[in-house]
Amino acid sequence: MSLTSEWFAKYLQSSAAACWVYANLTSCQALGNMCVMNMNSYDFATFDACGLFQFIFENTAGLSTVHSISFWRQNLPWLFYGDQLGLAPQVLSSTSLPTNFSFKGENQNTKLKFVAASYDIRGNFLKWQTLEGGVLQLCPDTETRLDAAYSFGTTYQQNCEIPISKILIDFPTPIFYDVYLEYTDENQHQYILAVPVLNLNLQHNKIFVNQDSNSGKWLLTRRIFLVDAVSGRENDLGTQPRVIRVATQISLSIHLVPNTINGNIYPPLITIAYSDIDIKDANSQSVKVSFSVTYEMDHGEAHVQTDIALGVLGGLAVLASLLKTAGWKRRIGSPMIDLQTVVKFLVYYAGDLANVFFIITVGTGLYWLIFFKAQKSVSVLLPMPVQEERFVTYVGCAFALKALQFLHKLISQITIDVFFIDWERPKGKVLKAVEGEGGVRSATVPVSIWRTYFVANEWNEIQTVRKINSLFQVLTVLFFLEVVGFKNLALMDSSSSLSRSPPSYIAPYSCILRYAVSAALWLAIGIIQVVFFAVFYERFIEDKIRQFVDLCSMSNISVFLLSHKCFGYYIHGRSVHGHADTNMEEMNMNLKREAENLCSQRGLVPNTDGQTFEIAISNQMRQHYDRIHETLIRKNGPARLLSSSASTFEQSIKAYHMMNKFLGSFIDHVHKEMDYFIKDKLLLERILGMEFMEPMEKSIFYNDEGYSFSSVLYYGNEATLLIFDLLFFCVVDLACQNFILASFLTYLQQEIFRYIRNTVGQKNLASKTLVDQRFLI
Repeated sequence: MSLTSEWFAKYLQSSAAACWVYANLTSCQALGNMCVMNMNSYDFATFDACGLFQFIFENTAGLSTVHSISFWRQNLPWLFYGDQLGLAPQVLSSTSLPTNFSFKGENQNTKLKFVAASYDIRGNFLKWQTLEGGVLQLCPDTETRLDAAYSFGTTYQQNCEIPISKILIDFPTPIFYDVYLEYTDENQHQYILAVPVLNLNLQHNKIFVNQDSNSGKWLLTRRIFLVDAVSGRENDLGTQPRVIRVATQISLSIHLVPNTINGNIYPPLITIAYSDIDIKDANSQSVKVSFSVTYEMDHGEAHVQTDIALGVLGGLAVLASLLKTAGWKRRIGSPMIDLQTVVKFLVYYAGDLANVFFIITVGTGLYWLIFFKAQKSVSVLLPMPVQEERFVTYVGCAFALKALQFLHKLISQITIDVFFIDWERPKGKVLKAVEGEGGVRSATVPVSIWRTYFVANEWNEIQTVRKINSLFQVLTVLFFLEVVGFKNLALMDSSSSLSRSPPSYIAPYSCILRYAVSAALWLAIGIIQVVFFAVFYERFIEDKIRQFVDLCSMSNISVFLLSHKCFGYYIHGRSVHGHADTNMEEMNMNLKREAENLCSQRGLVPNTDGQTFEIAISNQMRQHYDRIHETLIRKNGPARLLSSSASTFEQSIKAYHMMNKFLGSFIDHVHKEMDYFIKDKLLLERILGMEFMEPMEKSIFYNDEGYSFSSVLYYGNEATLLIFDLLFFCVVDLACQNFILASFLTYLQQEIFRYIRNTVGQKNLASKTLVDQRFLI
């Protein structure tokens, strides 16, 4: 907006003349103020306020300088760091302050001591004053919170909206400030350092040079003001201005010297942006203003180290994924490399790469949390919010890839092949009347199906058993964050206290620290739960996995699981007493005999206790299994039996008994062409998670003391579940900055996936075993 300023019309020419002809100090200061009111902008072709000031500056080259500063002439205010572009990098990073700043300790430099020389609009010197008390902060607040802006290491952010009417009352005329930083050298001599200003509104030859991201094109200045309600008056200076100019954004940035260990900094920089407000109704108009203090350091080396770690661990992830894919190919009995193999490799790689991103992000977050909060003499500063975008991207990648791995495991678990082998044999024969013939004939006593139903129910219940309590995990993490106050460790200040007093200033949160605190708490509580579960709860209270194996033995039922085409698990539940369908007295007697070692051991191999095995079956065995299995599930299991024809029902029952007989005879080494042998896995096979021997003619049973069949349950995938929940919690929190909402949504997704796993897994169990789903409760 162009307007004719009454103030400039009255005083510009006279001030310039008095400064040029008489070297009047007050007139020179007034001319300099008008240049600052005009945003320090000038064009070599015009003689506005800054043009006149530059003319006088260039034509007084013979005069002596102040404190040997070439940009500061006697009788003239110091407004510019030269008129040539490209001096900013030299001013900002050529020399560091000979003083050490720290976060803690008595008699240490823990405060930034800024002072300012203030002038009125007519060029009169007013006073020296410190910036404490909110001198440069337009937003009203308590003195404690205002002064927190100058506590070293505290990232400060202040925003508010101020009515125009209040601004006009508080700032009838502008006050101009030359800002300095007061410091002490090694000999305890006190000095002041001029603080440069980056005015974003400055124009050099009609170009906004200071809005360029390249500091080599900046033109730094010195003097600032907060509100100009004078130059916008077109008529009598006593009337309301048509336009006022307000410093809506003031930012003070402190840059740490690279590789310093004593808290050395470069000269601070004040970045300021002004806004012109066209006044129509001062009582209804308002303006948003902000004041901030930021701390910066060169994070180039940290980025390089992160990239190196990502490259190395990413390469290891490729190798791990190739090994998993090779193991998977061996387990499905297919040597061909096809599209399915490529997809499987990518899924495995997604899971391994998710772990890589997770390790890097947690390691990076803990590094900043520990080294930033625990340091006394400052050597590292937190990344800026803009620099945190890369970190947040890594967290997002970790979550997306881990979610893919979790869904892959979930789908694999709800599609496994499972069958319960009933070893119970009929106890004799009974006479049975023959309908229509008027006679009787003998028939075998039917074996009760209730033991199979009971074992199936127990298997159904342990499908989503975990090594931690999900609700306890979420509530405990939330308790430590919100109630104990661990969330205060994520504030961008130097304090490592868990509490903050209400009157004190609360710094903004750092995304990196917020993630680090959340991840550390989640992992710590999760690991404590797992250790407690393994060391105490499973030993002295309840171990559902081992109890299930015991139940199989007491029920005389074995479990045959196939997680892959030619690989799976076998739980040997054949009763050492020969039968389990008996009365209470005989059952107690059997238990007593077993407790007193008066009977054989439960193991598949005589005189051993090994009941659980990893199995690699031959292709011939798998083909025979599939032929029976197709008949077994032809009508999609028992759910449709009531609406099926009698022949279909009989066919399914026949297939069930055929499968039971076949698997039983297979375990008993009846089929010599489909026999198996038992061996121990090599140490390297256990480490790599794959088998070296291929089951060509005979299947292989590997002794398994670690209950590896739990890998088809939630129980055996606790690490994946724990990390997935952690990343879900952190991603939600980073998105909404709310721990309570993140906790609620995390628990909600846990329950949703648990319900899906239970429901679909139950249907798969009913379909694969011919157990009526109505009995799975």
